Amino acid sequence: MTDIFLSILLALVQGLTEFLPVSSSAHLLFPSLLFNANDLGLSFDIATHVGTLLAVVVYFRNDIQKMLLAINPFNNTNDRENKKLFMYLAAATMPIIIIGAISSDFIVNRSFGVINIAWANIIFAGVLLYAYRYGARNKGLIELSLLAVIFIGIFQAFALLPGASRSGTAITAALLLGINLKDASKFAFLLSIPTILGALVFLIIDSITFYETINFASLFIGFGVSAFTAFYTIKFFLAFIEKIGMYPFVVYRLCLGLILILIA
Repeated sequence: MTDIFLSILLALVQGLTEFLPVSSSAHLLFPSLLFNANDLGLSFDIATHVGTLLAVVVYFRNDIQKMLLAINPFNNTNDRENKKLFMYLAAATMPIIIIGAISSDFIVNRSFGVINIAWANIIFAGVLLYAYRYGARNKGLIELSLLAVIFIGIFQAFALLPGASRSGTAITAALLLGINLKDASKFAFLLSIPTILGALVFLIIDSITFYETINFASLFIGFGVSAFTAFYTIKFFLAFIEKIGMYPFVVYRLCLGLILILIA
């Protein structure tokens, strides 16, 4: 497999799976398992993270602008809802930062194999199924307390385990709290902005002390394809989530986990 084709494939996978309630780490296993493909390196990871970050920022640019205006001390408008949303995003981001910093050595040094990722998919698919089936889904996000939002952040920290899915854990936690599916999904996507930004900072820090030959063609492809794919993934998901529900994603993750166990 050529680096160009691999760049397109991995960027497509990253753009599709970053925001869907499925595991990106599980899908990124397939090129190496099926084609014995090489790792494209930290620089490629950085490029795809920048692409997905750009996609979510562009898609939610109006919401971001409203939140920034709401917290601006020189702005006279008393937009409590967007100020509260900004505070909620900040509060929900803290757990994954703190837990990630404390457990970074454990996560890096522990070997998470295909079987671990497969079982993580199956387990978290089951939790998502329970949350979707039995969650009230009758509340808006702004109705939550600060403590409830922190719970979403703590649950999102499970995404530090390969196979758990960042958006999947955030959506699951929101559903467990009774949030309607549309608000749960939107909050998970907005929450990805500081989370991806934090991951990007750590990747850049790692790249400073790590020498690698940079393939600029792969970087541009990774950035462009991941950004384009992620943008339309968000758009499709938010447009149709109330029609398709969570069952297709639960079934898909269960099947994915079983396939990984069989081919491992």
